[in-house]
Amino acid sequence: MTITRIRPTVAVGLQKVWPVAAAAFVIAFLAQLAGQVTFDVGPGSVVFFPMVWGLVAGAIVSVQRFRRVSLEFQLTANAFVAVALLFLVVRLAFTIGPNIQVLLHAGPSLFLQEVGHLLGTVVLALPLAVLLRMGPAAIGATFSLDREPALPMVNEKYGPDSDQYRGVLAMYVFGTLIGAVYVTMLSSFVVSFDIFDPLALAMGSGVGSGSMMAAASGSITDAYPGQKDQILAMAGVSNLITTILGVYVGIYIALPAADRFYRFLTRRETAEPEAAAARQEANRAFREQVAATSAPVGLRIWVSVPILAVVGITTASVFAKGLSWDIIGGYAIMAALLILGTYLAKATRFVSAIIWVTTIGALASSTYSPVGDRLTDIVGSIDFLSVGCVVLTFAGLSLGKDTALLKAVSWKIVPVGLLAITASFLLATVIAEVSLGFWS
Repeated sequence: MTITRIRPTVAVGLQKVWPVAAAAFVIAFLAQLAGQVTFDVGPGSVVFFPMVWGLVAGAIVSVQRFRRVSLEFQLTANAFVAVALLFLVVRLAFTIGPNIQVLLHAGPSLFLQEVGHLLGTVVLALPLAVLLRMGPAAIGATFSLDREPALPMVNEKYGPDSDQYRGVLAMYVFGTLIGAVYVTMLSSFVVSFDIFDPLALAMGSGVGSGSMMAAASGSITDAYPGQKDQILAMAGVSNLITTILGVYVGIYIALPAADRFYRFLTRRETAEPEAAAARQEANRAFREQVAATSAPVGLRIWVSVPILAVVGITTASVFAKGLSWDIIGGYAIMAALLILGTYLAKATRFVSAIIWVTTIGALASSTYSPVGDRLTDIVGSIDFLSVGCVVLTFAGLSLGKDTALLKAVSWKIVPVGLLAITASFLLATVIAEVSLGFWS
């Protein structure tokens, strides 16, 4: 489920792909080489990882005006992100398998943390949006963190020219541009106080966005290296649960609750029917601008997967301080599973590639698999954050197309978006902490 498009999918030829691939290769290599940097912020600290440098450097290339990159360049980079995120999911799948017992031990905590995401956005962010007089757009902007699945939910209920749809699009653009960098700062700052169980923090990082989850879990694993595999497994499953449950929670609980809560908060305000037509036209123009800068670009899997594997092997080798056959073999295994999951998703249609690769990867690497230990050793040689560096580098190269949209969005989305992300992460973590202790 993605943004409503106004142009058909366009297949990109190799001559258009290589400039994007070359830029990503150089940026990801230099970002991984730069390593991580820690800044003291008041009583806590904030850690910036190579993937953040990749995102920032990619964004600079994307928005600079000295030698502008084309919209097609940015759309191609965005198409790479979708495939790169599957590599990230595959890498997590091979962490989930060996840690199934840890996940079972967490029990209902994995599901209860979803309540934190709901409360954080609707209960806290929506009142702020109303206070700032965002109007009905506040409903779409605050009923969830508004990644791709949120867009068709609002579109179906309110229509593409509604204030609510403008709100969900505004938050989508804001989250795309700001989300990963901000959640890196937030999670590392919270982790520095050492007051939460790292597994609860991992559950809180599963906000439904692959890039945000990778950024948050990076801070957690850096602080608790001895529990790295368990943290990544918990974060991956939590993010998967949030992604799956988020659709049903959004349709049947969050969106109706946000609508009723908004009506309650604004019950004393008078309606302005004379402004409805003007708002509808403004919403339509904004929606068309989003669609125009988000036209789908098709990448053939035999082109995208090898390029991403080469960039990934490079970043993983820099982290490991040397190229090894295990890293090459690990990417070969991940690529094979990614391709298998993609084709199974096309064959079944009702089961996504994320579900397929997570399930197959977890089962293949579990303690019940005869090759589980060997697969875990090989794929485990690839650092998770090095894969995240690849994802966010390509994401950075695609951000230029969204900067004009951010200028068109009211400044009000900034405090509302920051509060939504903060509250969602913190409340989910608190609920996970309480329920994890109770269940244990």
